[in-house]
Amino acid sequence: MSKKVFVFFPDGVGLRNFAFTDFKSIGEEKGFDITYWNNTIFSLKDNLDFDEVKIEDHTSHPLLPLYSRARKRAELNVSRDKFNDAVYPTYKFPFNYKGLKNIFKSIYIKCLIGLYSSEKGIIKLRNKINQLERSASKYKYCKTQLETHKPDLIFCTTQRATQSISALLAAKDLGIPTVAFVYSWDNVPKAMQVVETDYYCVWSDLMKKEVLQYYPFVKEEQVFVTGTPQFEPHYNTSLKQTRDVFFKAYNLDTNKKYICYSGDDETTSPLDQYYLEDLTNAVRSLNAEGENLGIIYRKCPVDFTPRYNAVIEANKDIIEVLDPIWKQVGGQWNQILPTKEDFKMLYNVCEHSEFVTNVCSSTVFDFVAHNKPCIYYNYEQPQLKKGIRDIGQNYKYVHFRSMPSKDAAVFCEDKNHLKDLVKQILDGKLSNVEAGSKWYKIVVGENPTKASQHIWEAIEFILKK
Repeated sequence: MSKKVFVFFPDGVGLRNFAFTDFKSIGEEKGFDITYWNNTIFSLKDNLDFDEVKIEDHTSHPLLPLYSRARKRAELNVSRDKFNDAVYPTYKFPFNYKGLKNIFKSIYIKCLIGLYSSEKGIIKLRNKINQLERSASKYKYCKTQLETHKPDLIFCTTQRATQSISALLAAKDLGIPTVAFVYSWDNVPKAMQVVETDYYCVWSDLMKKEVLQYYPFVKEEQVFVTGTPQFEPHYNTSLKQTRDVFFKAYNLDTNKKYICYSGDDETTSPLDQYYLEDLTNAVRSLNAEGENLGIIYRKCPVDFTPRYNAVIEANKDIIEVLDPIWKQVGGQWNQILPTKEDFKMLYNVCEHSEFVTNVCSSTVFDFVAHNKPCIYYNYEQPQLKKGIRDIGQNYKYVHFRSMPSKDAAVFCEDKNHLKDLVKQILDGKLSNVEAGSKWYKIVVGENPTKASQHIWEAIEFILKK
C-alpha cells in the first residue's frame, strides 16, 4: 500500500518550491499518495487540481506573537554570548513604543527575554509556546483532520511560520512523523527555526552544520542534506526562449544588451532606488561612449512601494520594467504568491541579461546557474541618515561568511567605480562566475538538480525506520 504524505503549506512561501516544480510528480513516481495540507488562501485544488485538505481554523493563542518574538531575541542573545559575536543583535527588529498597547507588549517581551536568555531558558520558552498552541482551537481542529485522513508523514515546507506550530504539534501527539524543510539560506543563524520536528531537510552540509550548531537539541541523524528545489527550474531547458522570442514578448530592443537590476525589499535596502539610479547613470554614460545598453528592472515580488517610480519615469529610454509574475491573494507579505509562469520569466531574464546587480540578494545564485556575473552594491548613499538602515550591515551577516573568497561576487565599493566595473564585465575582463560557482555549491549543495528527488528519498528512508 502506498504511503500517504501530507505536504503542509503553513503559508505561501513554499508554493514555489513544492507546488510549481516537479516535486509532486517525482513523489508520485516513487509511489507516494500525496495530499497538500493547505493553510493558505490559495486553492491548490482549483488552481492546480491537486488533492488538498484545507485548514480553515487559523486561531493561534493571543500570546503567541509575544512569546515567538521573545524566543527569537533570546536565541540571538545566546548566540551572541556563545560565539562572542556582535553580529547577532543586528538581526533584531526594534521594539515598538507607540501607544499604550505596544508599550505593554514590548515590556512583556523584554521580561520574557530577561527570564529565558539561556539555552535551558530557550527550551522552557519553546515548551511554553507549545503549551499555548495546544490550548488553541486550531490544534484540536488539525488533530481531527489528521485522525480523519491518517497520513503516514507530514512534510512541512518551511520551518519559520508560527502558523505551523499547532498543526505539527497535533501530528506529533498522534505519533505521525514530521519533517521540516529549512526554507532560506540565511534562516538558521537568524533564529528563524520556529518549529521542532522529528527531522529536517536542509540545502547543504553548511546548513546541516549550522542547524546542529545553533540547536543542540537536534541530533545529527535528524538532519538530511537534500538541496533545495528553488534552483531546479534553472536547469529545465524547456523553459528557455530564444532571444528574439523573449525580447518580443516583453518589448525589449534586440539591438541592446541588457543588465538586470534585481530590486530588494524595503527592510533590506531602504534606499534601493538610488542604486538603480546609479546604474542608470553608468549605463547612460557608457551609451554616450558607443555602447547600446538597457536595464531590465525586476522588482522584489513583495515590494509594493512607489520608491522606484521617479527613477523609472525619468529613464524610460533605458529602463524596462519586467515585474515578477506573482499574485496578491491577501494583504500580508506571505500572501503574495508566485505563479508557475514566473519560472519561465526568471529563467529567460537570467539567460538573456549580461549580468545582474543588486544589494546582497540570493539572485547571485540564479545568475551563476546561467554562468552570469553579479555586482553587489556595497557603498552608502548620500541620502542615508539616522533611522535609515545602512545596506553595508547585510554583508556582515553570518550567511555571507560562507563566501569562499571575496571575488565570489563583484563588489562595488564606490559609486564612482560602477561604470568601470560594468564595462569590464561587458568586455569579459571581470567575472565572479568561477568563484561564485564554488560559493553556490557551498550554499546550495553539490546536486542542485536533484533536490526534489533527495527529499523524497529522505521521506522514504524515514518511513522505513
